[in-house]
Amino acid sequence: MNESPLGLSKVERRIVLSVIVFAAVFAVPGTASAMHIMEGYLPLQYCIAWGVVFAPFLVIGIMRLRKLVEENKRALILLAMSGSFIFVISSLKIPSVTGSCSHMTGTGLSTILFGVPVTSVLAVIVLLFQAILLAHGGLTTLGANAFSVGVAGPLLTLLLFTIGKKLKANRLVNIFVAVSLGDLLTYCVTSFQFALAYPSDVGGFEASMAKFLAVFAPTQIPLAVIEGILTVLIIMGMQKYAKRELEAVSFMEANQNE
Repeated sequence: MNESPLGLSKVERRIVLSVIVFAAVFAVPGTASAMHIMEGYLPLQYCIAWGVVFAPFLVIGIMRLRKLVEENKRALILLAMSGSFIFVISSLKIPSVTGSCSHMTGTGLSTILFGVPVTSVLAVIVLLFQAILLAHGGLTTLGANAFSVGVAGPLLTLLLFTIGKKLKANRLVNIFVAVSLGDLLTYCVTSFQFALAYPSDVGGFEASMAKFLAVFAPTQIPLAVIEGILTVLIIMGMQKYAKRELEAVSFMEANQNE
């Protein structure tokens, strides 16, 4: 089988090309409305604080990503697909009235395959491109967005996924639950970030938190369910067409229970 200089087979190159085309077609927004926490929405001190909180995860993630690529070239195709999935799925948004938009995060797939630190790197790259090229989110709010999307949600996803494996839960059901709830936590954290910066005049932080959660919930709950289903379908496809790549990142061996 012919392979490219990157070591990808003809089938693998077609998969990567398909993902790129899919991203180009579906990730371009019709308008330049804000996504995630928009530019200038958080006070500067909060932007700095969230950036500091996120920084250790980014540093660790870069080191793990470098080691992963050096030791396992086959991981490149899964990394590319995971990053593209985050970019595409988090660009499909439903506007809300809170200065943000509800959307799926796409980080569950990467978290299950590579863990939280690597996912945080993919997330910040996606957020940076979206802020610069699509006017979604912002540069000053990058730390806050990266923490909620690339750290908080993935941490819960990984925790639930690990617990499910130890309990020998059905693999696909385990993935669905972990990814869906991880998506929901992302928006709980985003609501926390909003409420912390803008406490309500009546009721303070708690009232503000409840308000933001109430606004997000009607759209985010069904979106979380959809993301869980999509991630399960992608994993099923990978198990059939990218089995060697999954084995290379130790996914198949660690998840034999169907």
